[in-house]
Amino acid sequence: MKIETITLNEKRNVTLTAMLQATGGEFRNVTKRPAVLILPGGGYLYCSDREADPIAFPYLEAGYDAFILRYSTGEHFAWPNPLDDYDQAMDYIKEKADEWGVMADKIAVIGFSAGGHLAGAVATMAKNRPAAVILGYAVLRDDTAHEITEAPSIVDSVDEKTPPCFLFATRTDSVVPIQNTIDMMSALNRFDTSYECHIYDFGPHGFSTADSSLLSKGTLISERAKNWVSDSIGWLRDVLGDFDETGLSKPVCKAHLTDDGEAWLSLDCSVSRIYGNPEAVKVIADTIEIMKKKIEPFSPELSFDDMMGILGKMKLRDLLAERGIDIDRFDEIDEKLSKIPNI
Repeated sequence: MKIETITLNEKRNVTLTAMLQATGGEFRNVTKRPAVLILPGGGYLYCSDREADPIAFPYLEAGYDAFILRYSTGEHFAWPNPLDDYDQAMDYIKEKADEWGVMADKIAVIGFSAGGHLAGAVATMAKNRPAAVILGYAVLRDDTAHEITEAPSIVDSVDEKTPPCFLFATRTDSVVPIQNTIDMMSALNRFDTSYECHIYDFGPHGFSTADSSLLSKGTLISERAKNWVSDSIGWLRDVLGDFDETGLSKPVCKAHLTDDGEAWLSLDCSVSRIYGNPEAVKVIADTIEIMKKKIEPFSPELSFDDMMGILGKMKLRDLLAERGIDIDRFDEIDEKLSKIPNI
C-alpha cells in the first residue's frame, strides 16, 4: 500500500492523506478502486485521531482506497472554510484519479460528530457531492451546533440531489441528541432518498468503531454498536456496487426509492407515473392486459383504474414481481420504457 500526505492549505494546516492499494497483478479484476473520504470529528476544534486511521482500516480491508481529510479547525474554522477544504480535496482526488487508480464517481464520505456535520454539508451543498455518505453521531440540526453556530443546518438543506445516506448513533448520546439523526431520516424520506439507519440503545458520543482499544475503561455501550462498520460496508456495496470481473457490479439499491425524478421512464418508476403516461401505456399494453387479469380489486366496486391509483406509489417492478407478471421480460420492458421521456 502506498501512503501519501498532501498539504492542501499550509496556513490552515489542511492535509489530505491518501492510502492507496495496488491494482492489477494478484488483484486480477481490480483496475480501479472505489474509495472513502474520512472526515474525523472534534467539534471543529481539532480532527480526532480516533476517527481517522482506525476508520480507514476496515474499508481498506474491504477493497476501498481511503483518504483522510484534516480540514480547517480551531481558529481557522470560519465557515465555509471546512466545506471549501472538502471541495479542494475532491478536486485533487479527481485530478489524480487515473494515476491513483481511483473510481472518481464511486467515492463515499464518512463523517463523525462535527465531521458528520461537514459530511452532511457535502451531501447537501458541496460542488463535488459524493456518491454516498455515512453519518456517525453527526451534528445535523442548527440547535445542536454549539461552537459551529455559523454553519448551516443540514436537515434543512436536504434536497433531491442528496446522495444515499447511512446513519448510526446511540439513543443515549449526551453530546449530540438523537433527534439529529431522527430528523435527518425524516428529511431524507421527504425526498425519497435511499437511506439506512442504526440507532443503538445505549452508548456514549464519539465511540468510533466501538472497539475496546478506542473506548475508555468502563464505557457502557451496546455490544452491537460495532456492527455499524460491517453494515456500512455491506450498504456501500448495495449503493455503489460490489467487485466483479467488470470492476464494480451494478448497484442493487438506487439513490431514490423510485425513478420518478429521472429524465426517462423505467420499471423503477412508480405505477402512477407510468400508468399516467399515455406513451408508456401504449408500449407496455400487453403487460397491462395481463395486469388486468392478475390484479384483483380489493372490493367489487373498484375498477382496474381505481387499483392503479391505490397501488400508485409502488414501483412497477415491485408490483409485477409481487404478482409474478412478465418477470422474464423485465429487461425488455425496461428497455421500452427507457425511450420515453419522464414528463
